[in-house]
Amino acid sequence: MDAPLDTLQRRLGHRFGSATLLQRALTHRSFGADHNERLEFLGDAVLSLTVSELLYERFSGSDEGDLTRVRAHLVREDSLHRAALVLGLPELMRLSEGEARGGGAQRPSILADAVEALIGAVFMDGGYASAKGMVQSLFGDIIQATEADSWSKDAKTELQEWLQARRIAVPAYRISATHGQAHAQTFEVECAVAALGLTELGEGKSRRTAEQEAARRMLAALKASDQPGGPLRS
Repeated sequence: MDAPLDTLQRRLGHRFGSATLLQRALTHRSFGADHNERLEFLGDAVLSLTVSELLYERFSGSDEGDLTRVRAHLVREDSLHRAALVLGLPELMRLSEGEARGGGAQRPSILADAVEALIGAVFMDGGYASAKGMVQSLFGDIIQATEADSWSKDAKTELQEWLQARRIAVPAYRISATHGQAHAQTFEVECAVAALGLTELGEGKSRRTAEQEAARRMLAALKASDQPGGPLRS
């Protein structure tokens, strides 16, 4: 293998027996038929399991809700994107010419997916212990440095729980607009609570970030309306 892939394997803490698996993990669907989406599917499950095990070992006194919230923060796109940058994936991704020209090698969603694909590839090549070692090298420090109660509920979770406690149907999210070039897009997402006839908009550099902002605004509006004299109390 060439020097950049050797460097990547050192960063992963795993040397591949199958060069094909490693190449596939770095191949976007735009590049060809032998792309990384199946490995991404597998890696997503392996990541969830390994992070769950590491959190179970680290936070022996925490309940399921706390562990679930910490895991959600660790396996979200933003965290995986940061891991991809640490691994140097932007320079290693295999993309079509059009995708590359459009800035695909810098797109957080593509890089986050590639990290999951690499986890899946390590699992296939070396088994669970190797995959866990890779995940631990990427997330072990932050797991050890944090406290479970420092991870508050994200806005989407808090909004859903607020509505469910009042037996109101959960909200729906949809992209209402996108702005900017493909490699630097801003997403505008609408959060709608149909049962109350309410909508709020949120913006962000990824769909997930925009959804969280829309949920935060919706939750703030609902809490204000739920005060004495507000529409939900009238």
